[in-house]
Amino acid sequence: MHTPIPDLDRPTPLLGGLTPREFMRDYWQKKPLLVRQAIPGFQPPVTIRDVQTLARREEVESRLITHGERGWSLKHGPFRRLPPATQPNWTLLVQSVDLHDDASAALMRQFRFISDARLDDLMISIATDGGGVGPHFDSYDVFLLQGHGRRRWRTSRQADRALVPGLPLKILADFQPEADDILEPGDMLYLPPHVCHDGVAIGNDCMTLSIGFRVPSQATLARGLLEAAADQISAQHLGDPGLYGHPCLPGPDLAALYTDAGEPATRTPAALPDSLVQATLDTLSKVRLDRAVAARFLGQWLTSLPDSALFDPADEPLSLSAGVPASGRLTLDRCTRLMYCGQQVFINGEVAPLAANPGLEALADQRMLDAGTVGQLPPETLAVLDEWLSEGWLHWED
Repeated sequence: MHTPIPDLDRPTPLLGGLTPREFMRDYWQKKPLLVRQAIPGFQPPVTIRDVQTLARREEVESRLITHGERGWSLKHGPFRRLPPATQPNWTLLVQSVDLHDDASAALMRQFRFISDARLDDLMISIATDGGGVGPHFDSYDVFLLQGHGRRRWRTSRQADRALVPGLPLKILADFQPEADDILEPGDMLYLPPHVCHDGVAIGNDCMTLSIGFRVPSQATLARGLLEAAADQISAQHLGDPGLYGHPCLPGPDLAALYTDAGEPATRTPAALPDSLVQATLDTLSKVRLDRAVAARFLGQWLTSLPDSALFDPADEPLSLSAGVPASGRLTLDRCTRLMYCGQQVFINGEVAPLAANPGLEALADQRMLDAGTVGQLPPETLAVLDEWLSEGWLHWED
C-alpha cells in the first residue's frame, strides 16, 4: 500500500487546515495542536480484536495496565487472556503495529513530512471505561488519533514533572490540567515533548492510535559516533570491522608504533608514564570524526529493525536483472527502512553495496518506483535490488 509524500504547501485536514510547512514552523516541538476530524470518516486500519490477537504473539511488544483499589498494575505480554470488555479501568498497548499490518504502515506514513529518521512507530491502545496510563509526560513528539469510541484528554504545560515514587508507571505527582478535550473518532491531538497529559477512555470500546517519534539523547549520539569511529579504526588496522566498520571509509594512518626513546629510568615503575598518556591523547587529533562517520552510525542505527519485523519473500522472486516487466511497480516492504546520506545507502541496519544514485534515492523517498523508472536503472543497481527482493525487503506489484 503506497502513501505519497505529502505536499508541503497544501493545506490538509490532517493538520487542521495547516500546510505541513506551517505546522513544522509553528507547532512542531513548540506547542500542542487539537485537530477535529483530522481524518474525516476515519476507520481504523485494524479492529479491536486484531489488536488483542497481536498481543498474544511472542514477537510483539505489548503491555496491560490496570488501575483499581490496589493501585496501578503493569504486565508485559504476550497475553493468552485479557480482562473482559465489561471490566473497567484497563488498557492494552501494542507497539509497532505498522510492522504487522500494511494499512497501519500506510497510515503512519501520512506523517512523512517529518523525516524518516524521526518517525518511530504506530502504537495502538484499546481500553475499557476509565482505562488509561495515568497523568504523565513523554520525551518524544506524538500524534494521538482517536480510532474507536471516545477518550478524554487533559493536558498541561506545567514545569513540575515530579513523579510518584514506587510505582510501576511514571505517574505525575501533581498534575494540574490546563486543557480538557474529548476526542471522537477521526479527531487528533499533537503533543510535543514534555507536555503533561492524561487520557481516559469513555466507554468500553476505546481505541487510540499513537504515531510516535524517536528522540535520541546527546549521550546516545556521542556514543554511536565514537563507536563508528572506533570500528573504522579497528577495521583498518586490527582486522575487526565490528558493526560500523564495513565497508571501510578513508581514514588516518594509525599504524605507527608508540616510541619512548630518551625516556629516563624511573623509580616508580607502577606509575603510568606521562609520555604514554600524552601520546594516547595525541591520537585523538588523527581520529576521523566527520559527516561520513556520523552518517555510517546514524544510517545503520536508524534503519535497524526490531525482532518483531518479519519478512515474507516470494517463493520465486522476480529477477530484475533478467528483465524488468513492462508494467507494475517496485515497493518497499512495510517493515523495510531505507535511507541515504551523501554516497552511502542504508537498508535494514546494513550498508548497501553500492553508492547512492537518483534511482535509489527516489525509491527511499517514495517507497516505490514504477516499472519505467526501474527499467532505467543501471545493471549494478538492478543486481542489488534482486538481492533485496530475494530477502523480502522489496516486492514487485503488478
